[in-house]
Amino acid sequence: MLRYLTLFLALVLLIAPPSYGAEETLLNLLTGEKEATIEVDNKSIATDTTLQDDQKIQKRLNTLYAEINGLENLKVQVRNGVVTLQGELNSNNDSERAVRFARQVSGVVAINNRLTVNRTIERRLNTTWERLRSMVKDTIGNIPIFLLALVVFGAFWWLGSLLSRQHKLYRTFSNNYFIASLIGQIINLLVVLIGLFVALTILDATELIKTILGAASIVGLAIGFAVRDTVENYIASILLSLRNPFNVNDLVKIENQEGRVARLNSRATILISAEGNHIRIPNSTVFKAVITNYSRNPQRRFTILLAIHECHDVLAIQSLVLTTLKTMPNLLTEPKPEVLIQSWDNGLVQLQILAWVDQTAYSLNRVRSETLRSIKATLDQHQIGSPTTTYDIRMVKDEADTAKPKHLTPEDLPLANHSELYDTSAHNDAAKAQVIEERDPAEENLLNPHAPKEL
Repeated sequence: MLRYLTLFLALVLLIAPPSYGAEETLLNLLTGEKEATIEVDNKSIATDTTLQDDQKIQKRLNTLYAEINGLENLKVQVRNGVVTLQGELNSNNDSERAVRFARQVSGVVAINNRLTVNRTIERRLNTTWERLRSMVKDTIGNIPIFLLALVVFGAFWWLGSLLSRQHKLYRTFSNNYFIASLIGQIINLLVVLIGLFVALTILDATELIKTILGAASIVGLAIGFAVRDTVENYIASILLSLRNPFNVNDLVKIENQEGRVARLNSRATILISAEGNHIRIPNSTVFKAVITNYSRNPQRRFTILLAIHECHDVLAIQSLVLTTLKTMPNLLTEPKPEVLIQSWDNGLVQLQILAWVDQTAYSLNRVRSETLRSIKATLDQHQIGSPTTTYDIRMVKDEADTAKPKHLTPEDLPLANHSELYDTSAHNDAAKAQVIEERDPAEENLLNPHAPKEL
């Protein structure tokens, strides 16, 4: 097989004679020798090279290699500026060093690298053992420096933790508890990074910082994509705590979810609905959503629709209902209550009754219920009934069945129940009471009642 390969290569050389470099490569393949001709770039080739110049180059390289550990046994030959290196080295690294030093000598045109690497097991074991001994010796010698760097880094770590807990100091810059805590965390991180830089400077390893920063940027980018939603919620928490669009126990509506605000943490906003259910909305959704805050303005209006038959005197009924509204003590006189005509259709006149309540003193739902009851009592007193006709069909058996049903009056009810029906105070809001009951001072809450409110 080798004979056929040799004939094929000879035929190729006859058909297309290779260049000088290609010829040497083929010869190396055939003979099994490892030889490479390395040209030296960016140097001019002199036309008057003499034997004395070659001797100077050879003498300079021999002197240089004799001073370098591992290169002292190299043989150097120089002819017309071409350096031939021969010898056996312990590693490829030593071979590269020898070629690199030869390149740097003035007057060298090219380098014939005929160096070989000793790959015997005994030599490799001896080299490895010597390196391990050197590493252990260096490590033992550097133990005091390692301990000093560790102590310095630990001191900066302790100092950063101490500064991060100075919440009173940071509250002077911001009334927001979350922002003050964030300032403490940033200062802690800066102090720890300074301590790491000082420790690496003591170890004479400042170049390691570039590697750490590069790796940290790549890892941080990957983690950022993986936890994008979490990061988005955290940033939204910061912005919401700065904007302060609502406070604890405010009645709000966020994306069709209505309830009282229980707390705002670094991930979500917790609402308690009127049914007592806990509603958790991610802060990124809250920040981008349309928020209706029913509690920001203490004055709130409610609407009641009343249909009457067109045969009635509409103006008289408007005046009658408005007089009833003005006599109710739990309705505000300013803004004034109103009774407006909303529509007239199919023989019915639709009245719109508007009234205002102070939410800090009264419950809107209870006041609205009491208003409806008062309006109905007034209309019944003046015999103004519903425009809808209702037929009550009964099968009469005897005179006992024709007796009219007895209507209940408030006096027929127990006194306690009667008083509860007329209670319209704000403290009867069950959701508000549940928020107060579940409040835990140790639990994270980014809402600050003393922070400026968003307008």
